Amino acid sequence: MYIGVIGATGGIGSRVVTEALGRGHHVAAFSRDATRIEEDRKGIAWQSVDVLDAGAIAAVLPGLDVLISAFQPGNAAKDIADTVTRSIADPTVYATAARALLKALESHPRTRLLVIGGAGSLEIEPGLVRADSDELLHETLDAIGLPREYAAAVRGHWDALDVLRTSNRLWTYFSPAEDIAPGERTGRFRIGGDQPVLDADGRSRISMEDAAVALVDEAELPRFVQRRFTVGY
Repeated sequence: MYIGVIGATGGIGSRVVTEALGRGHHVAAFSRDATRIEEDRKGIAWQSVDVLDAGAIAAVLPGLDVLISAFQPGNAAKDIADTVTRSIADPTVYATAARALLKALESHPRTRLLVIGGAGSLEIEPGLVRADSDELLHETLDAIGLPREYAAAVRGHWDALDVLRTSNRLWTYFSPAEDIAPGERTGRFRIGGDQPVLDADGRSRISMEDAAVALVDEAELPRFVQRRFTVGY
């Protein structure tokens, strides 16, 4: 397959690239500025693209079977504090990016889109999500070490999901586990829909490496077209 990855230098995006290459796929790796990237792996081509520019995205879609967006403002892999600050300053950027991606797909309706979003819109009880409650959201943010102001960004991710849900394009939204960090690639995890997957201790967690496995699995064998899915141990 030919898989495009927006945010290919980021924490999850870079691991998606590695996972896809490891399975023999061709990867078009997109970053805000790809001119300084040194790459010696086979099967990958780097290109600069602005995810907020629908025309620029449409221009790189020809030939792609799937486009995976790991967009975050800034580069969380290099400076998480900067990304958090940017996300708080403009939480509407996620919905703006979703609209640009959908607009780009108007000229390439057969290209599938996978958007990596947030966990705050997962239902912790039927009809109840953490993003509905400041108290619940602050509890989670405190636990994972993010400032409470980041609640605005969590809701921004939810808005992006709502944007996708109004579209008839071939989109899939991926909500990672609440606790996601660099770790081990095990290939062993459970898949859920709109509710978080909890481990034996009641925790919602996944490594970035296994999140990448789940994303490339979905790219290869689509199970959640026009739907959201999540993973966890």
